[in-house]
Amino acid sequence: QILDTKDLQVFKVTVNGQDAKFCFGQKHSFKGTPLEITFPFELRRGQEAIVEISFESSPTSSALQWFTPEQTSGKKHPFLFSQCQVELT
Repeated sequence: QILDTKDLQVFKVTVNGQDAKFCFGQKHSFKGTPLEITFPFELRRGQEAIVEISFESSPTSSALQWFTPEQTSGKKHPFLFSQCQVELT
């Protein structure tokens, strides 16, 4: 599985609670860097998978935006979201 990233530091990836291998592909000047994730099991058609990524962003991570806790409906936790769109290759 390949996800787009830009200026992220990734520490750990899990799929359904299992550690997954990951690596970064070749950096592109304006598209960012692909994050390639190898699932620790064969994914069957129709099977759901929960992918959790432990990461740290930077000020140049332009696609990521944050709401402070005060900006959310529950007012307890910050919220991270992305304005990026799927790019099929």
